[in-house]
Amino acid sequence: MKDKTVLITGATSGIGEALFYHYAGLGYQVIACGRNREKLDKLASFKKNARCLAFDITKGEQVKQAAAQISKIDLLILNAGDCQYIDDVMKFDSDRFAQVINTNLISMGIMLEHFLSKIPKGGRIAFVSSSASILPFTRSEAYGASKAGVDYLANSLRLDLVKQQINVSLIHPGFIKTPLTDKNDFDMPFLLSAEEAAKRIYKGIAAEKDYIHFPKRLTMLLKTFAILPNFIWRSIALRSMQ
Repeated sequence: MKDKTVLITGATSGIGEALFYHYAGLGYQVIACGRNREKLDKLASFKKNARCLAFDITKGEQVKQAAAQISKIDLLILNAGDCQYIDDVMKFDSDRFAQVINTNLISMGIMLEHFLSKIPKGGRIAFVSSSASILPFTRSEAYGASKAGVDYLANSLRLDLVKQQINVSLIHPGFIKTPLTDKNDFDMPFLLSAEEAAKRIYKGIAAEKDYIHFPKRLTMLLKTFAILPNFIWRSIALRSMQ
């Protein structure tokens, strides 16, 4: 494992931080990426096999400069993201919408532009999306649209990378306790810790799965609703707003 390099975006909190500690603890060469330099310094001191890069995934020049410092990545985990809600749909906040789309989706393209060439044959890209893309949720016009875009990006990229022998995993976590979900004011069934999420993601990637989703009690329930007539889910979703 010591010769395998894993790069993780959004590594300073939540799932990304848990993934960092998990992979570093197993002996992988881990590169933690984020904007919080103080937190990155703490991560870098964890083990000799850990290093950090401070940059903003939405800034092309910063990403380019960071990529110039890397020669090879065996596993690229695109985890960084943001969750903001459209609280008043009749006063649609286009700036907030654009910000979420830019952070969660456009940044993926920027990262691919500068890091895809660093991945050798047999390498893998893992996209951390969300089970929110399975069904429409209230107030989630921005977040859900961005994650649905990530899903399509990952699934399309998987086809185009066959000749390059680069694999792609799409990850649909359910509700995970992180700083992002701590601000949610609604029930989050089957809530998991970030550490448990990291374990499940690691296990799925190690098994070379194209699609990783958990907890299945939630994701399978959502998938079931997704194939039923629309009015059934709509009535449930609207009831939750009352």
